[in-house]
Amino acid sequence: MAHRLAARMSRVKPSAIRELLRLGADPSVISFGGGYPDASLFPIAGLDEVFRKTLAENGQEALQYTVSNGMPLLRRQIAERMARDGVRCTEDEVLILQGGQQGLDLVAKLLIDKDDIIVVEDPTFLGALIAFNPCEPRYVTVGMDEDGMDVEALDAALKANPGAKFIYTVPDFQNPTGVTMSLARRKRLVEIANAHDVIILEDSPYREIRFEGERIPPIKSFDTEGRVIYLGSFSKILAPGLRLGWAVASTDLIEQLGLLKLAADTQTSTLNMAVASRFLADYDIDAHIATIRSAYRHKKNLMLETIRQSFPQEIACTDASGGLFTWLTFPEGFDAAAFMLDHALPEARVAYVPGATFFALEQRPNHARLSYSTQTDERLVAGITALGHVLKAHLGSRAGG
Repeated sequence: MAHRLAARMSRVKPSAIRELLRLGADPSVISFGGGYPDASLFPIAGLDEVFRKTLAENGQEALQYTVSNGMPLLRRQIAERMARDGVRCTEDEVLILQGGQQGLDLVAKLLIDKDDIIVVEDPTFLGALIAFNPCEPRYVTVGMDEDGMDVEALDAALKANPGAKFIYTVPDFQNPTGVTMSLARRKRLVEIANAHDVIILEDSPYREIRFEGERIPPIKSFDTEGRVIYLGSFSKILAPGLRLGWAVASTDLIEQLGLLKLAADTQTSTLNMAVASRFLADYDIDAHIATIRSAYRHKKNLMLETIRQSFPQEIACTDASGGLFTWLTFPEGFDAAAFMLDHALPEARVAYVPGATFFALEQRPNHARLSYSTQTDERLVAGITALGHVLKAHLGSRAGG
């Protein structure tokens, strides 16, 4: 039976990442695909104790409905953590979300009308495009380098496209490239947004996972006109199964986002909010984050060392100072998706995420994203080494040093 669906569904497609990674679901395949945190780092013992205490001492409240914008105590705790990071806000400027992805969905519903212009990095987070596409925007893309989004190109793009609704950026250890926006560009970005009267959507789920270099203040900390919406997440620092994130914005924007959240799901899980709040109160989450950083620093260094030893010289990779990813650039004419299906999976038993789908407009097939977060040292080295052998066999080049 042919159903008469909304026209917007023409923009809703299955995730290319999910379709490709489904082929790598075999346990014998070493996957560098999904951007999952390392489950061995989840604070299971602490969460077990907190869940037990929460249900034993406050079970009725923890299993009941609560206010749609989130438990007041948890919002205060998040506001306090944001203040330590340079963002001064009150609990009324915090909205608790079902993970950061819900924030993308709610912002899209709040701001995007059909054919509105959205400015995104090139490449950008695929999950954001999935959230934005049902609202039928038009994309304008801005290139990146080692310091993040090219803000002068952004200024030119906004002049050429007046009335753009918002600028979307992942400034800390960007997904997919791993690149971090410099301090100077963050300040300049706010200046440009003020001049063009455009909102900035700052999506920063990896911010706490800095394992090298100095911490750079959030873009939100330079917000002088209440035009930055900040999205954070507990998924990478606590556990993604809790489905907890937050938005920080001016009270007028938070109120409107809260109305959309009320319509979408009534509220985030009371139990999970209570558990997160108690964990923040009873445990040293910063010590836990330090453990995570150390583990990912080791994994990143091991992956890049093995890439340098195993891959052909003409393949470039980013060296992230935090987060979960490195971004590969292959020679022009190379199709990373076809290579994975034809060679990497059958010959090396390795999966990764082909990079083309991270580009909103002109897809470039000669890129791939690798995540170093989930594999053991042994499987990481074995997988990268095997992939390098297959690449050298087909690219016909010697390994880089």
